[in-house]
Amino acid sequence: MDSIKQSASQLVFTVRRQKAELIAPAKPTPHETKFLSDIDDQEGLRFQIPVINFYRKDSDYSTGRNHDPVKIIKKAIAETLVFYYPFAGRLREGNGRKLMVDCTGEGVMFVEADADVTLEQFGDELQPPFPCLEELLYDVPGSAGVLNCPLLLIQVTRLKCGGFIFALRLNHTMSDAAGLVQFMTAVGEMARGASVPSTLPVWCRELLNSRDPPRVTCTHHEYDEVPDTKGTIIPLDDMVHKSFFFGPSEVSALRRFIPPHLRKSSTFELLTSVLWRCRTISLKPDPEEEVRVLCIVNARSKFNPPLPNGFYGNAFAFPVAVTTAAKLCKNPLGYALELVKKAKSDVTEEYMKSVADLMVMKGRPHFTVVRTYLVSDVTRAGFGEVDFGWGKAVYGGPAKGGVGAIPGVASFYIPFKNKNGENGIVVPVCLPAFAMEIFVRELNGMLKGNDDPLGKYTNYAIIKPAL
Repeated sequence: MDSIKQSASQLVFTVRRQKAELIAPAKPTPHETKFLSDIDDQEGLRFQIPVINFYRKDSDYSTGRNHDPVKIIKKAIAETLVFYYPFAGRLREGNGRKLMVDCTGEGVMFVEADADVTLEQFGDELQPPFPCLEELLYDVPGSAGVLNCPLLLIQVTRLKCGGFIFALRLNHTMSDAAGLVQFMTAVGEMARGASVPSTLPVWCRELLNSRDPPRVTCTHHEYDEVPDTKGTIIPLDDMVHKSFFFGPSEVSALRRFIPPHLRKSSTFELLTSVLWRCRTISLKPDPEEEVRVLCIVNARSKFNPPLPNGFYGNAFAFPVAVTTAAKLCKNPLGYALELVKKAKSDVTEEYMKSVADLMVMKGRPHFTVVRTYLVSDVTRAGFGEVDFGWGKAVYGGPAKGGVGAIPGVASFYIPFKNKNGENGIVVPVCLPAFAMEIFVRELNGMLKGNDDPLGKYTNYAIIKPAL
């Protein structure tokens, strides 16, 4: 199969794919049914999440030694699935929309490919959006369903320079970023010759199940049912993907907007407040309408005792900050920052149990998406550390922003080193074209210091009621 695509970056290349195949565990594994947790199977996680890692050529490549990444990684996946055998199964749905893994051992889907392009041709700053992503992570027809389909799709594409691309698509109900990296790390260890992963997988999904009887004990505005009265869910046509880099100088420029009593705010809290505000201004909601930001918070350490080492299920919450568009955009940045800090602090063990109870009582609802922005910090997840024997990835992490059951809502914070060698964070943002122009203008205004940092910074005049 040959596909030639042209991207916005004008990089054109051909990808030759072999027929997709299933990789089963290397040894027999238990045939059993394993239930997902009541956090795992909520509606907002019933989608496929794409990840992509780029690797340079092996230092021995020029000597002609046989270091075929496809062959090595395929074998390692089969060996790793002996330990992570639920990934080789298929999801089924039972009473009350409860999801469970039928551990059939059928395997994960694998695509072998070759591209007539070098790593260097992708440019000196590898970041989303990637050209021809749909060819580097091919959507095998019939494979993308949540139920009765492969839970992982992996494509390894050899590059003509000797490097390769490892792309993966995960059914999000199975794992969060930490769980996925744990699996990928295990594949890397097996590829480098290990016989057992250094961290053994732990299922224990019952630790995140509802109580008996279920009782919602916390406030969960992230699951409010909000009618889309003004048609403000982002349209899917004319969407633009851009990435924004925040290094030491950018973060320092934005910190000027923080009032003294909030100076100890984290970079995550600062960026979330800035991006939420700029994004809201760009989308021009009605000034009196509610807008929200959902911050993904890893809850593994919030439990007493903590969740067991090796747990690879979803163990995070979506705490939310809510205000009106007018308040968010007319107030100085400190207003948004306080809301974000408060939302993050809401997540406790009790909060997680309350979410699980809500899922069971309300039919596993989707989180609110109307006038919502969702941010996920994967700077410490470790995607780029995964080593299949070719060293660490040149880029490792989410393949694009805006993914989810409702596209356009989410951004990831991804660790990144720019061409000047500065370490920072890259954030892919997905917006309609008209909004992206305004977003860029607003963000640049803050970064260039065109406004009085702690004074009346506002361009709210550009927000008009949606027609």
